[in-house]
Amino acid sequence: MNDRVAIITGAGGALGRATALRLGQDGFAVAVLGRASEELDESARLLDEAGVPVRTLEVDLRDAEAIEAAITTTDRDFGPVEALVNNAAIYPSTPFLDIPLAEYEDVVTVNQRAYFYAAQVAARPMVERRSGAIVNVGSITFHGGWSNLASYVSTKGAAVGLTRALARELGEYGVRVNAVSPGAFPTKAEEIQGDSAEYTEFVLTRQSLKRRGTNAELAAVVSFLVGPDSAFVTGQTINVDGGWIME
Repeated sequence: MNDRVAIITGAGGALGRATALRLGQDGFAVAVLGRASEELDESARLLDEAGVPVRTLEVDLRDAEAIEAAITTTDRDFGPVEALVNNAAIYPSTPFLDIPLAEYEDVVTVNQRAYFYAAQVAARPMVERRSGAIVNVGSITFHGGWSNLASYVSTKGAAVGLTRALARELGEYGVRVNAVSPGAFPTKAEEIQGDSAEYTEFVLTRQSLKRRGTNAELAAVVSFLVGPDSAFVTGQTINVDGGWIME
């Protein structure tokens, strides 16, 4: 058993991997959760090479029973889950009038229902121990609106709403819940934007800081929100976007 464990969903992606490595550096044992993939295996390998106790949880977030089993057994057998980072998301780009209901429901299942259920399962032992932190990954698209991403944007708004509701309800048990809203970080999501140079120009004209952020910089904010320096912070959404959205 490890002293404290962090679970990161979508840990095969760029932001999830950076977060996993940072929390491992902070002293957490890390459970990387996501669909079976070479990317998830690579995240686990990098953690292992860094000397971080790691557990791989191959889970399709559409499967609620699998989510429950993965989190429950991790808490019981790997160590107390002190931090959950709901990071996984899908983001099909489709004009609103053309979005099939099945596509919308799939996005809601992965980006919204899975966040809710993973938080619920992880929070139960946190409440018993009177300790824990949950971070939901939102998006600045919720604050600014975005064309062709209505399903994704609506679920990211739900992540902020869930954060506030859980912070209010779980605070009396010592469980903190916050959100981060990333801006334009270098991830696979950029593929839907087309030309990379053109997109970079688009980003820099809107950011206050005239450079692209790094995945490690997003991970550092998550580290703060699950660590002791944010012990009196809950219910907040921090935009990590180089000064793009200011609210």
